[in-house]
Amino acid sequence: MKNKNRKFDNRQNIDLKSQFKKIEVGVKNGVFIFTSPLTVEQFSKKINIPVSNILKNLFMKGKMLNLNSLLTEEQIGELCLEYNFDFEKKQEINETNILDNINIKDDPKSLVKRPPIVTVMGHVDHGKTTLLDFIRKSHVIDKEAGGITQHIGAYQITYQNNHITFLDTPGHEAFTQMRARGASLTDIVVLVVAADDGIKPQTKEAIDHARAANVPIIVFINKIDKPEANIEKTYTQLSEYNLTPEEWGGETITIKGSALKGTNVDKLLEAILLLADLNDYKANPNRLANGVVIESNIDKGYGPVATLLIKSGTLRKGDFIIVGSSYGKIRSLLNENNKEVHEALPSTPIRITGINEPAAAGDHFVVSNNKDDIKDIAKKIKNQEHILAWNQLAKLNNSNDTDGIKKINIILKTDVHGSKEAILGMISKIDIPGTKINVILSSVGTISESDVQLAIASKALIFGFNVRPARQIKALADQSKVNIYFYDIIYRLNEDLKKLLVNTLDPVLKEQDTGELEVRQTWKLSKIGTIVGCYVLSGEVSRNDKVRILRNGSVIYNTEITSMKHIKDDISKAVQGTECGIILNKFNDIKVGDIIQSYKIVKEEQKI
Repeated sequence: MKNKNRKFDNRQNIDLKSQFKKIEVGVKNGVFIFTSPLTVEQFSKKINIPVSNILKNLFMKGKMLNLNSLLTEEQIGELCLEYNFDFEKKQEINETNILDNINIKDDPKSLVKRPPIVTVMGHVDHGKTTLLDFIRKSHVIDKEAGGITQHIGAYQITYQNNHITFLDTPGHEAFTQMRARGASLTDIVVLVVAADDGIKPQTKEAIDHARAANVPIIVFINKIDKPEANIEKTYTQLSEYNLTPEEWGGETITIKGSALKGTNVDKLLEAILLLADLNDYKANPNRLANGVVIESNIDKGYGPVATLLIKSGTLRKGDFIIVGSSYGKIRSLLNENNKEVHEALPSTPIRITGINEPAAAGDHFVVSNNKDDIKDIAKKIKNQEHILAWNQLAKLNNSNDTDGIKKINIILKTDVHGSKEAILGMISKIDIPGTKINVILSSVGTISESDVQLAIASKALIFGFNVRPARQIKALADQSKVNIYFYDIIYRLNEDLKKLLVNTLDPVLKEQDTGELEVRQTWKLSKIGTIVGCYVLSGEVSRNDKVRILRNGSVIYNTEITSMKHIKDDISKAVQGTECGIILNKFNDIKVGDIIQSYKIVKEEQKI
């Protein structure tokens, strides 16, 4: 049966292809217009200058390029000026970038009040999730691995007949990118600072993200009931970051309370609503929805699902949606309590089913009545992603392996995009000299046969975070000797990856001192050379040990022992307090009183 409401649906449609903008690359009125980096050959044709001239020009500047080399924007600009062209880069809008460049103009009369979107930020263990836990009367913290929020959660509550949407961002250091995305989605940031701990690294980072997003900050000073709480110190630290509390004559709304006990949480909610009224947040609900992906994953019961935050418009069951390179007809809308609803209005976080594959967190989504356009654009975006992936692999295959850098190729598969972003961010910060990590592929979903085949082709390791392959896929990996590593805690993945990197390094060769001898007598034999009579001052000296010859405290020669005797018997070693006779390899200028230090070369495994 058809949806009766759709027959009378008067929401404004978004015609995606009507917003395409084609840019003609080339010289116009003395200005070279381009949209993206060009090869030397492409640039040559566009400005009608022989490619040999351009290559010679670059060579004279020390740039050894060929006609297929990609010119940077800076190089294009320099070449244009040398050939008497001005230059301008313009953005072309097509299938591959339309979702990031949609220009929706609403009549001010169509705008109505919408709920504020609030992101809760702060340092790990300062009480962000506990605060939200109290607000929404649930127990999210019990469900998180290691007790730390590992994904962005979105929830909407009702307070004093007003809706407020909350985004909860993770606190661990590895989740910088997720917190940055949270700030970019929000209207108001609630900065949680523990009164007994003050400003910490992630607190500073949260402040930076909020300021970059140009959104107001409300500070919730938590744990004021603890004996170690120091409000004055916290105020001082906040003032150092230009968050001077109103009590001190500043403009920052500061609430002192306890998330665990709920102390003054009502004042926090009132402050949020006050700021929302002052900033007058509005949106047009009478159009097809658009917004941003908060999170996405594959659910065993629903298949690919995505949590969306609606920026404007109304989302309904049965809508045709494009989410990055994913698309489909919405089968169901699920709220934060996993209950199905018919529609979702602006500022509402909603979980959808019906898309063909997981979307990328941070991707834009758009609903349109043009079903064919949606499919076409999604396929073009997907194709572009494949092209970029294969280019990356080709670049790695063609890279110079003679630089002495030990490389590990990895394929990363995760349960949700938030985990993927966090792990990629963590990998980018691993810095072990002499090593490099090449991420061949990173995506959401179970480990598939194509992943194993790619691992075979690229000699890559597969890392699975909260995902497992089917039995036959695991068997294929085992048969092909593809190593798969499974994790559910990001710290462990981080540590193991560092260990794998260190294990690729060649062992460090070190000298290990073994003993010291004093030269007391020498005999020169024409057929043998110089026999050195020694007394072992310390340690243990073995035949074939390497030695340093010291005279007056300075090393005059390095060699090794080739023969060792005690009286007339061959011996393999001599210990402290004994005498021995030795012959040194290719060194006969030994004198009584010289000191001989013996040592071995040992291999020492490198450590993190």
